[in-house]
Amino acid sequence: MRILDITEQDNFDEGMAWARRGMKVVRKYRCTSGPRKYRIVSKPAQCFAAPDIKKRIKLKMTKAKLGARMARIRKKTLRINPASKRVAALNKKAR
Repeated sequence: MRILDITEQDNFDEGMAWARRGMKVVRKYRCTSGPRKYRIVSKPAQCFAAPDIKKRIKLKMTKAKLGARMARIRKKTLRINPASKRVAALNKKAR
């Protein structure tokens, strides 16, 4: 059995994060390696999954078309939605 040193334990603790799913606050994982490093995902296996090219292209097209509007709606949501405020507070506490 291998003993974990302090840095490995810190990396494991950083792997958990809070996120919003609709109006609910749920536990998710922050990828510490793989192609999705630093991204928050619902399952740890997603950190190493192959990218879905069709979804990537579709998002690029949507952002080109509605990027500024999407950003305005997101800013309003983060400011007003109580679940977003809870998520921000919970993740700030974990830092």
